Amino acid sequence: MKTASKKAIGRKNPARAARAGNSDPAVDAVFNAYPKPIKAKLLALRRLIFDTATTTMGVGALQETLKWGQPSYLTTETKSGSTIRIDRIKSAADQYAVYFHCQTDLVETFRELYPTEFSYGGNRSILLNADDDVSEPALRHCVALALTYHQNKRKAARAK
Repeated sequence: MKTASKKAIGRKNPARAARAGNSDPAVDAVFNAYPKPIKAKLLALRRLIFDTATTTMGVGALQETLKWGQPSYLTTETKSGSTIRIDRIKSAADQYAVYFHCQTDLVETFRELYPTEFSYGGNRSILLNADDDVSEPALRHCVALALTYHQNKRKAARAK
């Protein structure tokens, strides 16, 4: 009965649908192990990723799992995007990051679009400070680009 109820809710509420069936106790344990200030920022980032997935055409439900011990978000339903990982930066107590596949041009694109809004870690991450206000529209746009990376590459290839 409880399962049927959750499925019905998931169908009616797109935000819940994007998370349906994706609760992983191992991921929850990783979030619970973070220091409070970073945990709050990472949980807000997690919400932003799920919210962006529900409002971005073609993304579908995300799978939340661990990759390299980091909370990771995959578009397994539609295969529309590249994996996004989030984590604190262990060498800097007040920093956290959004990681992208280093063999994509995502971070290069973000750098061109948002040269002053973010700091970047090579070709693989957006670096964030826990004390700073993050430009949510810019970050949401970057997340949407990652969640539609493969979908956009397929469209570009068909257009040639």
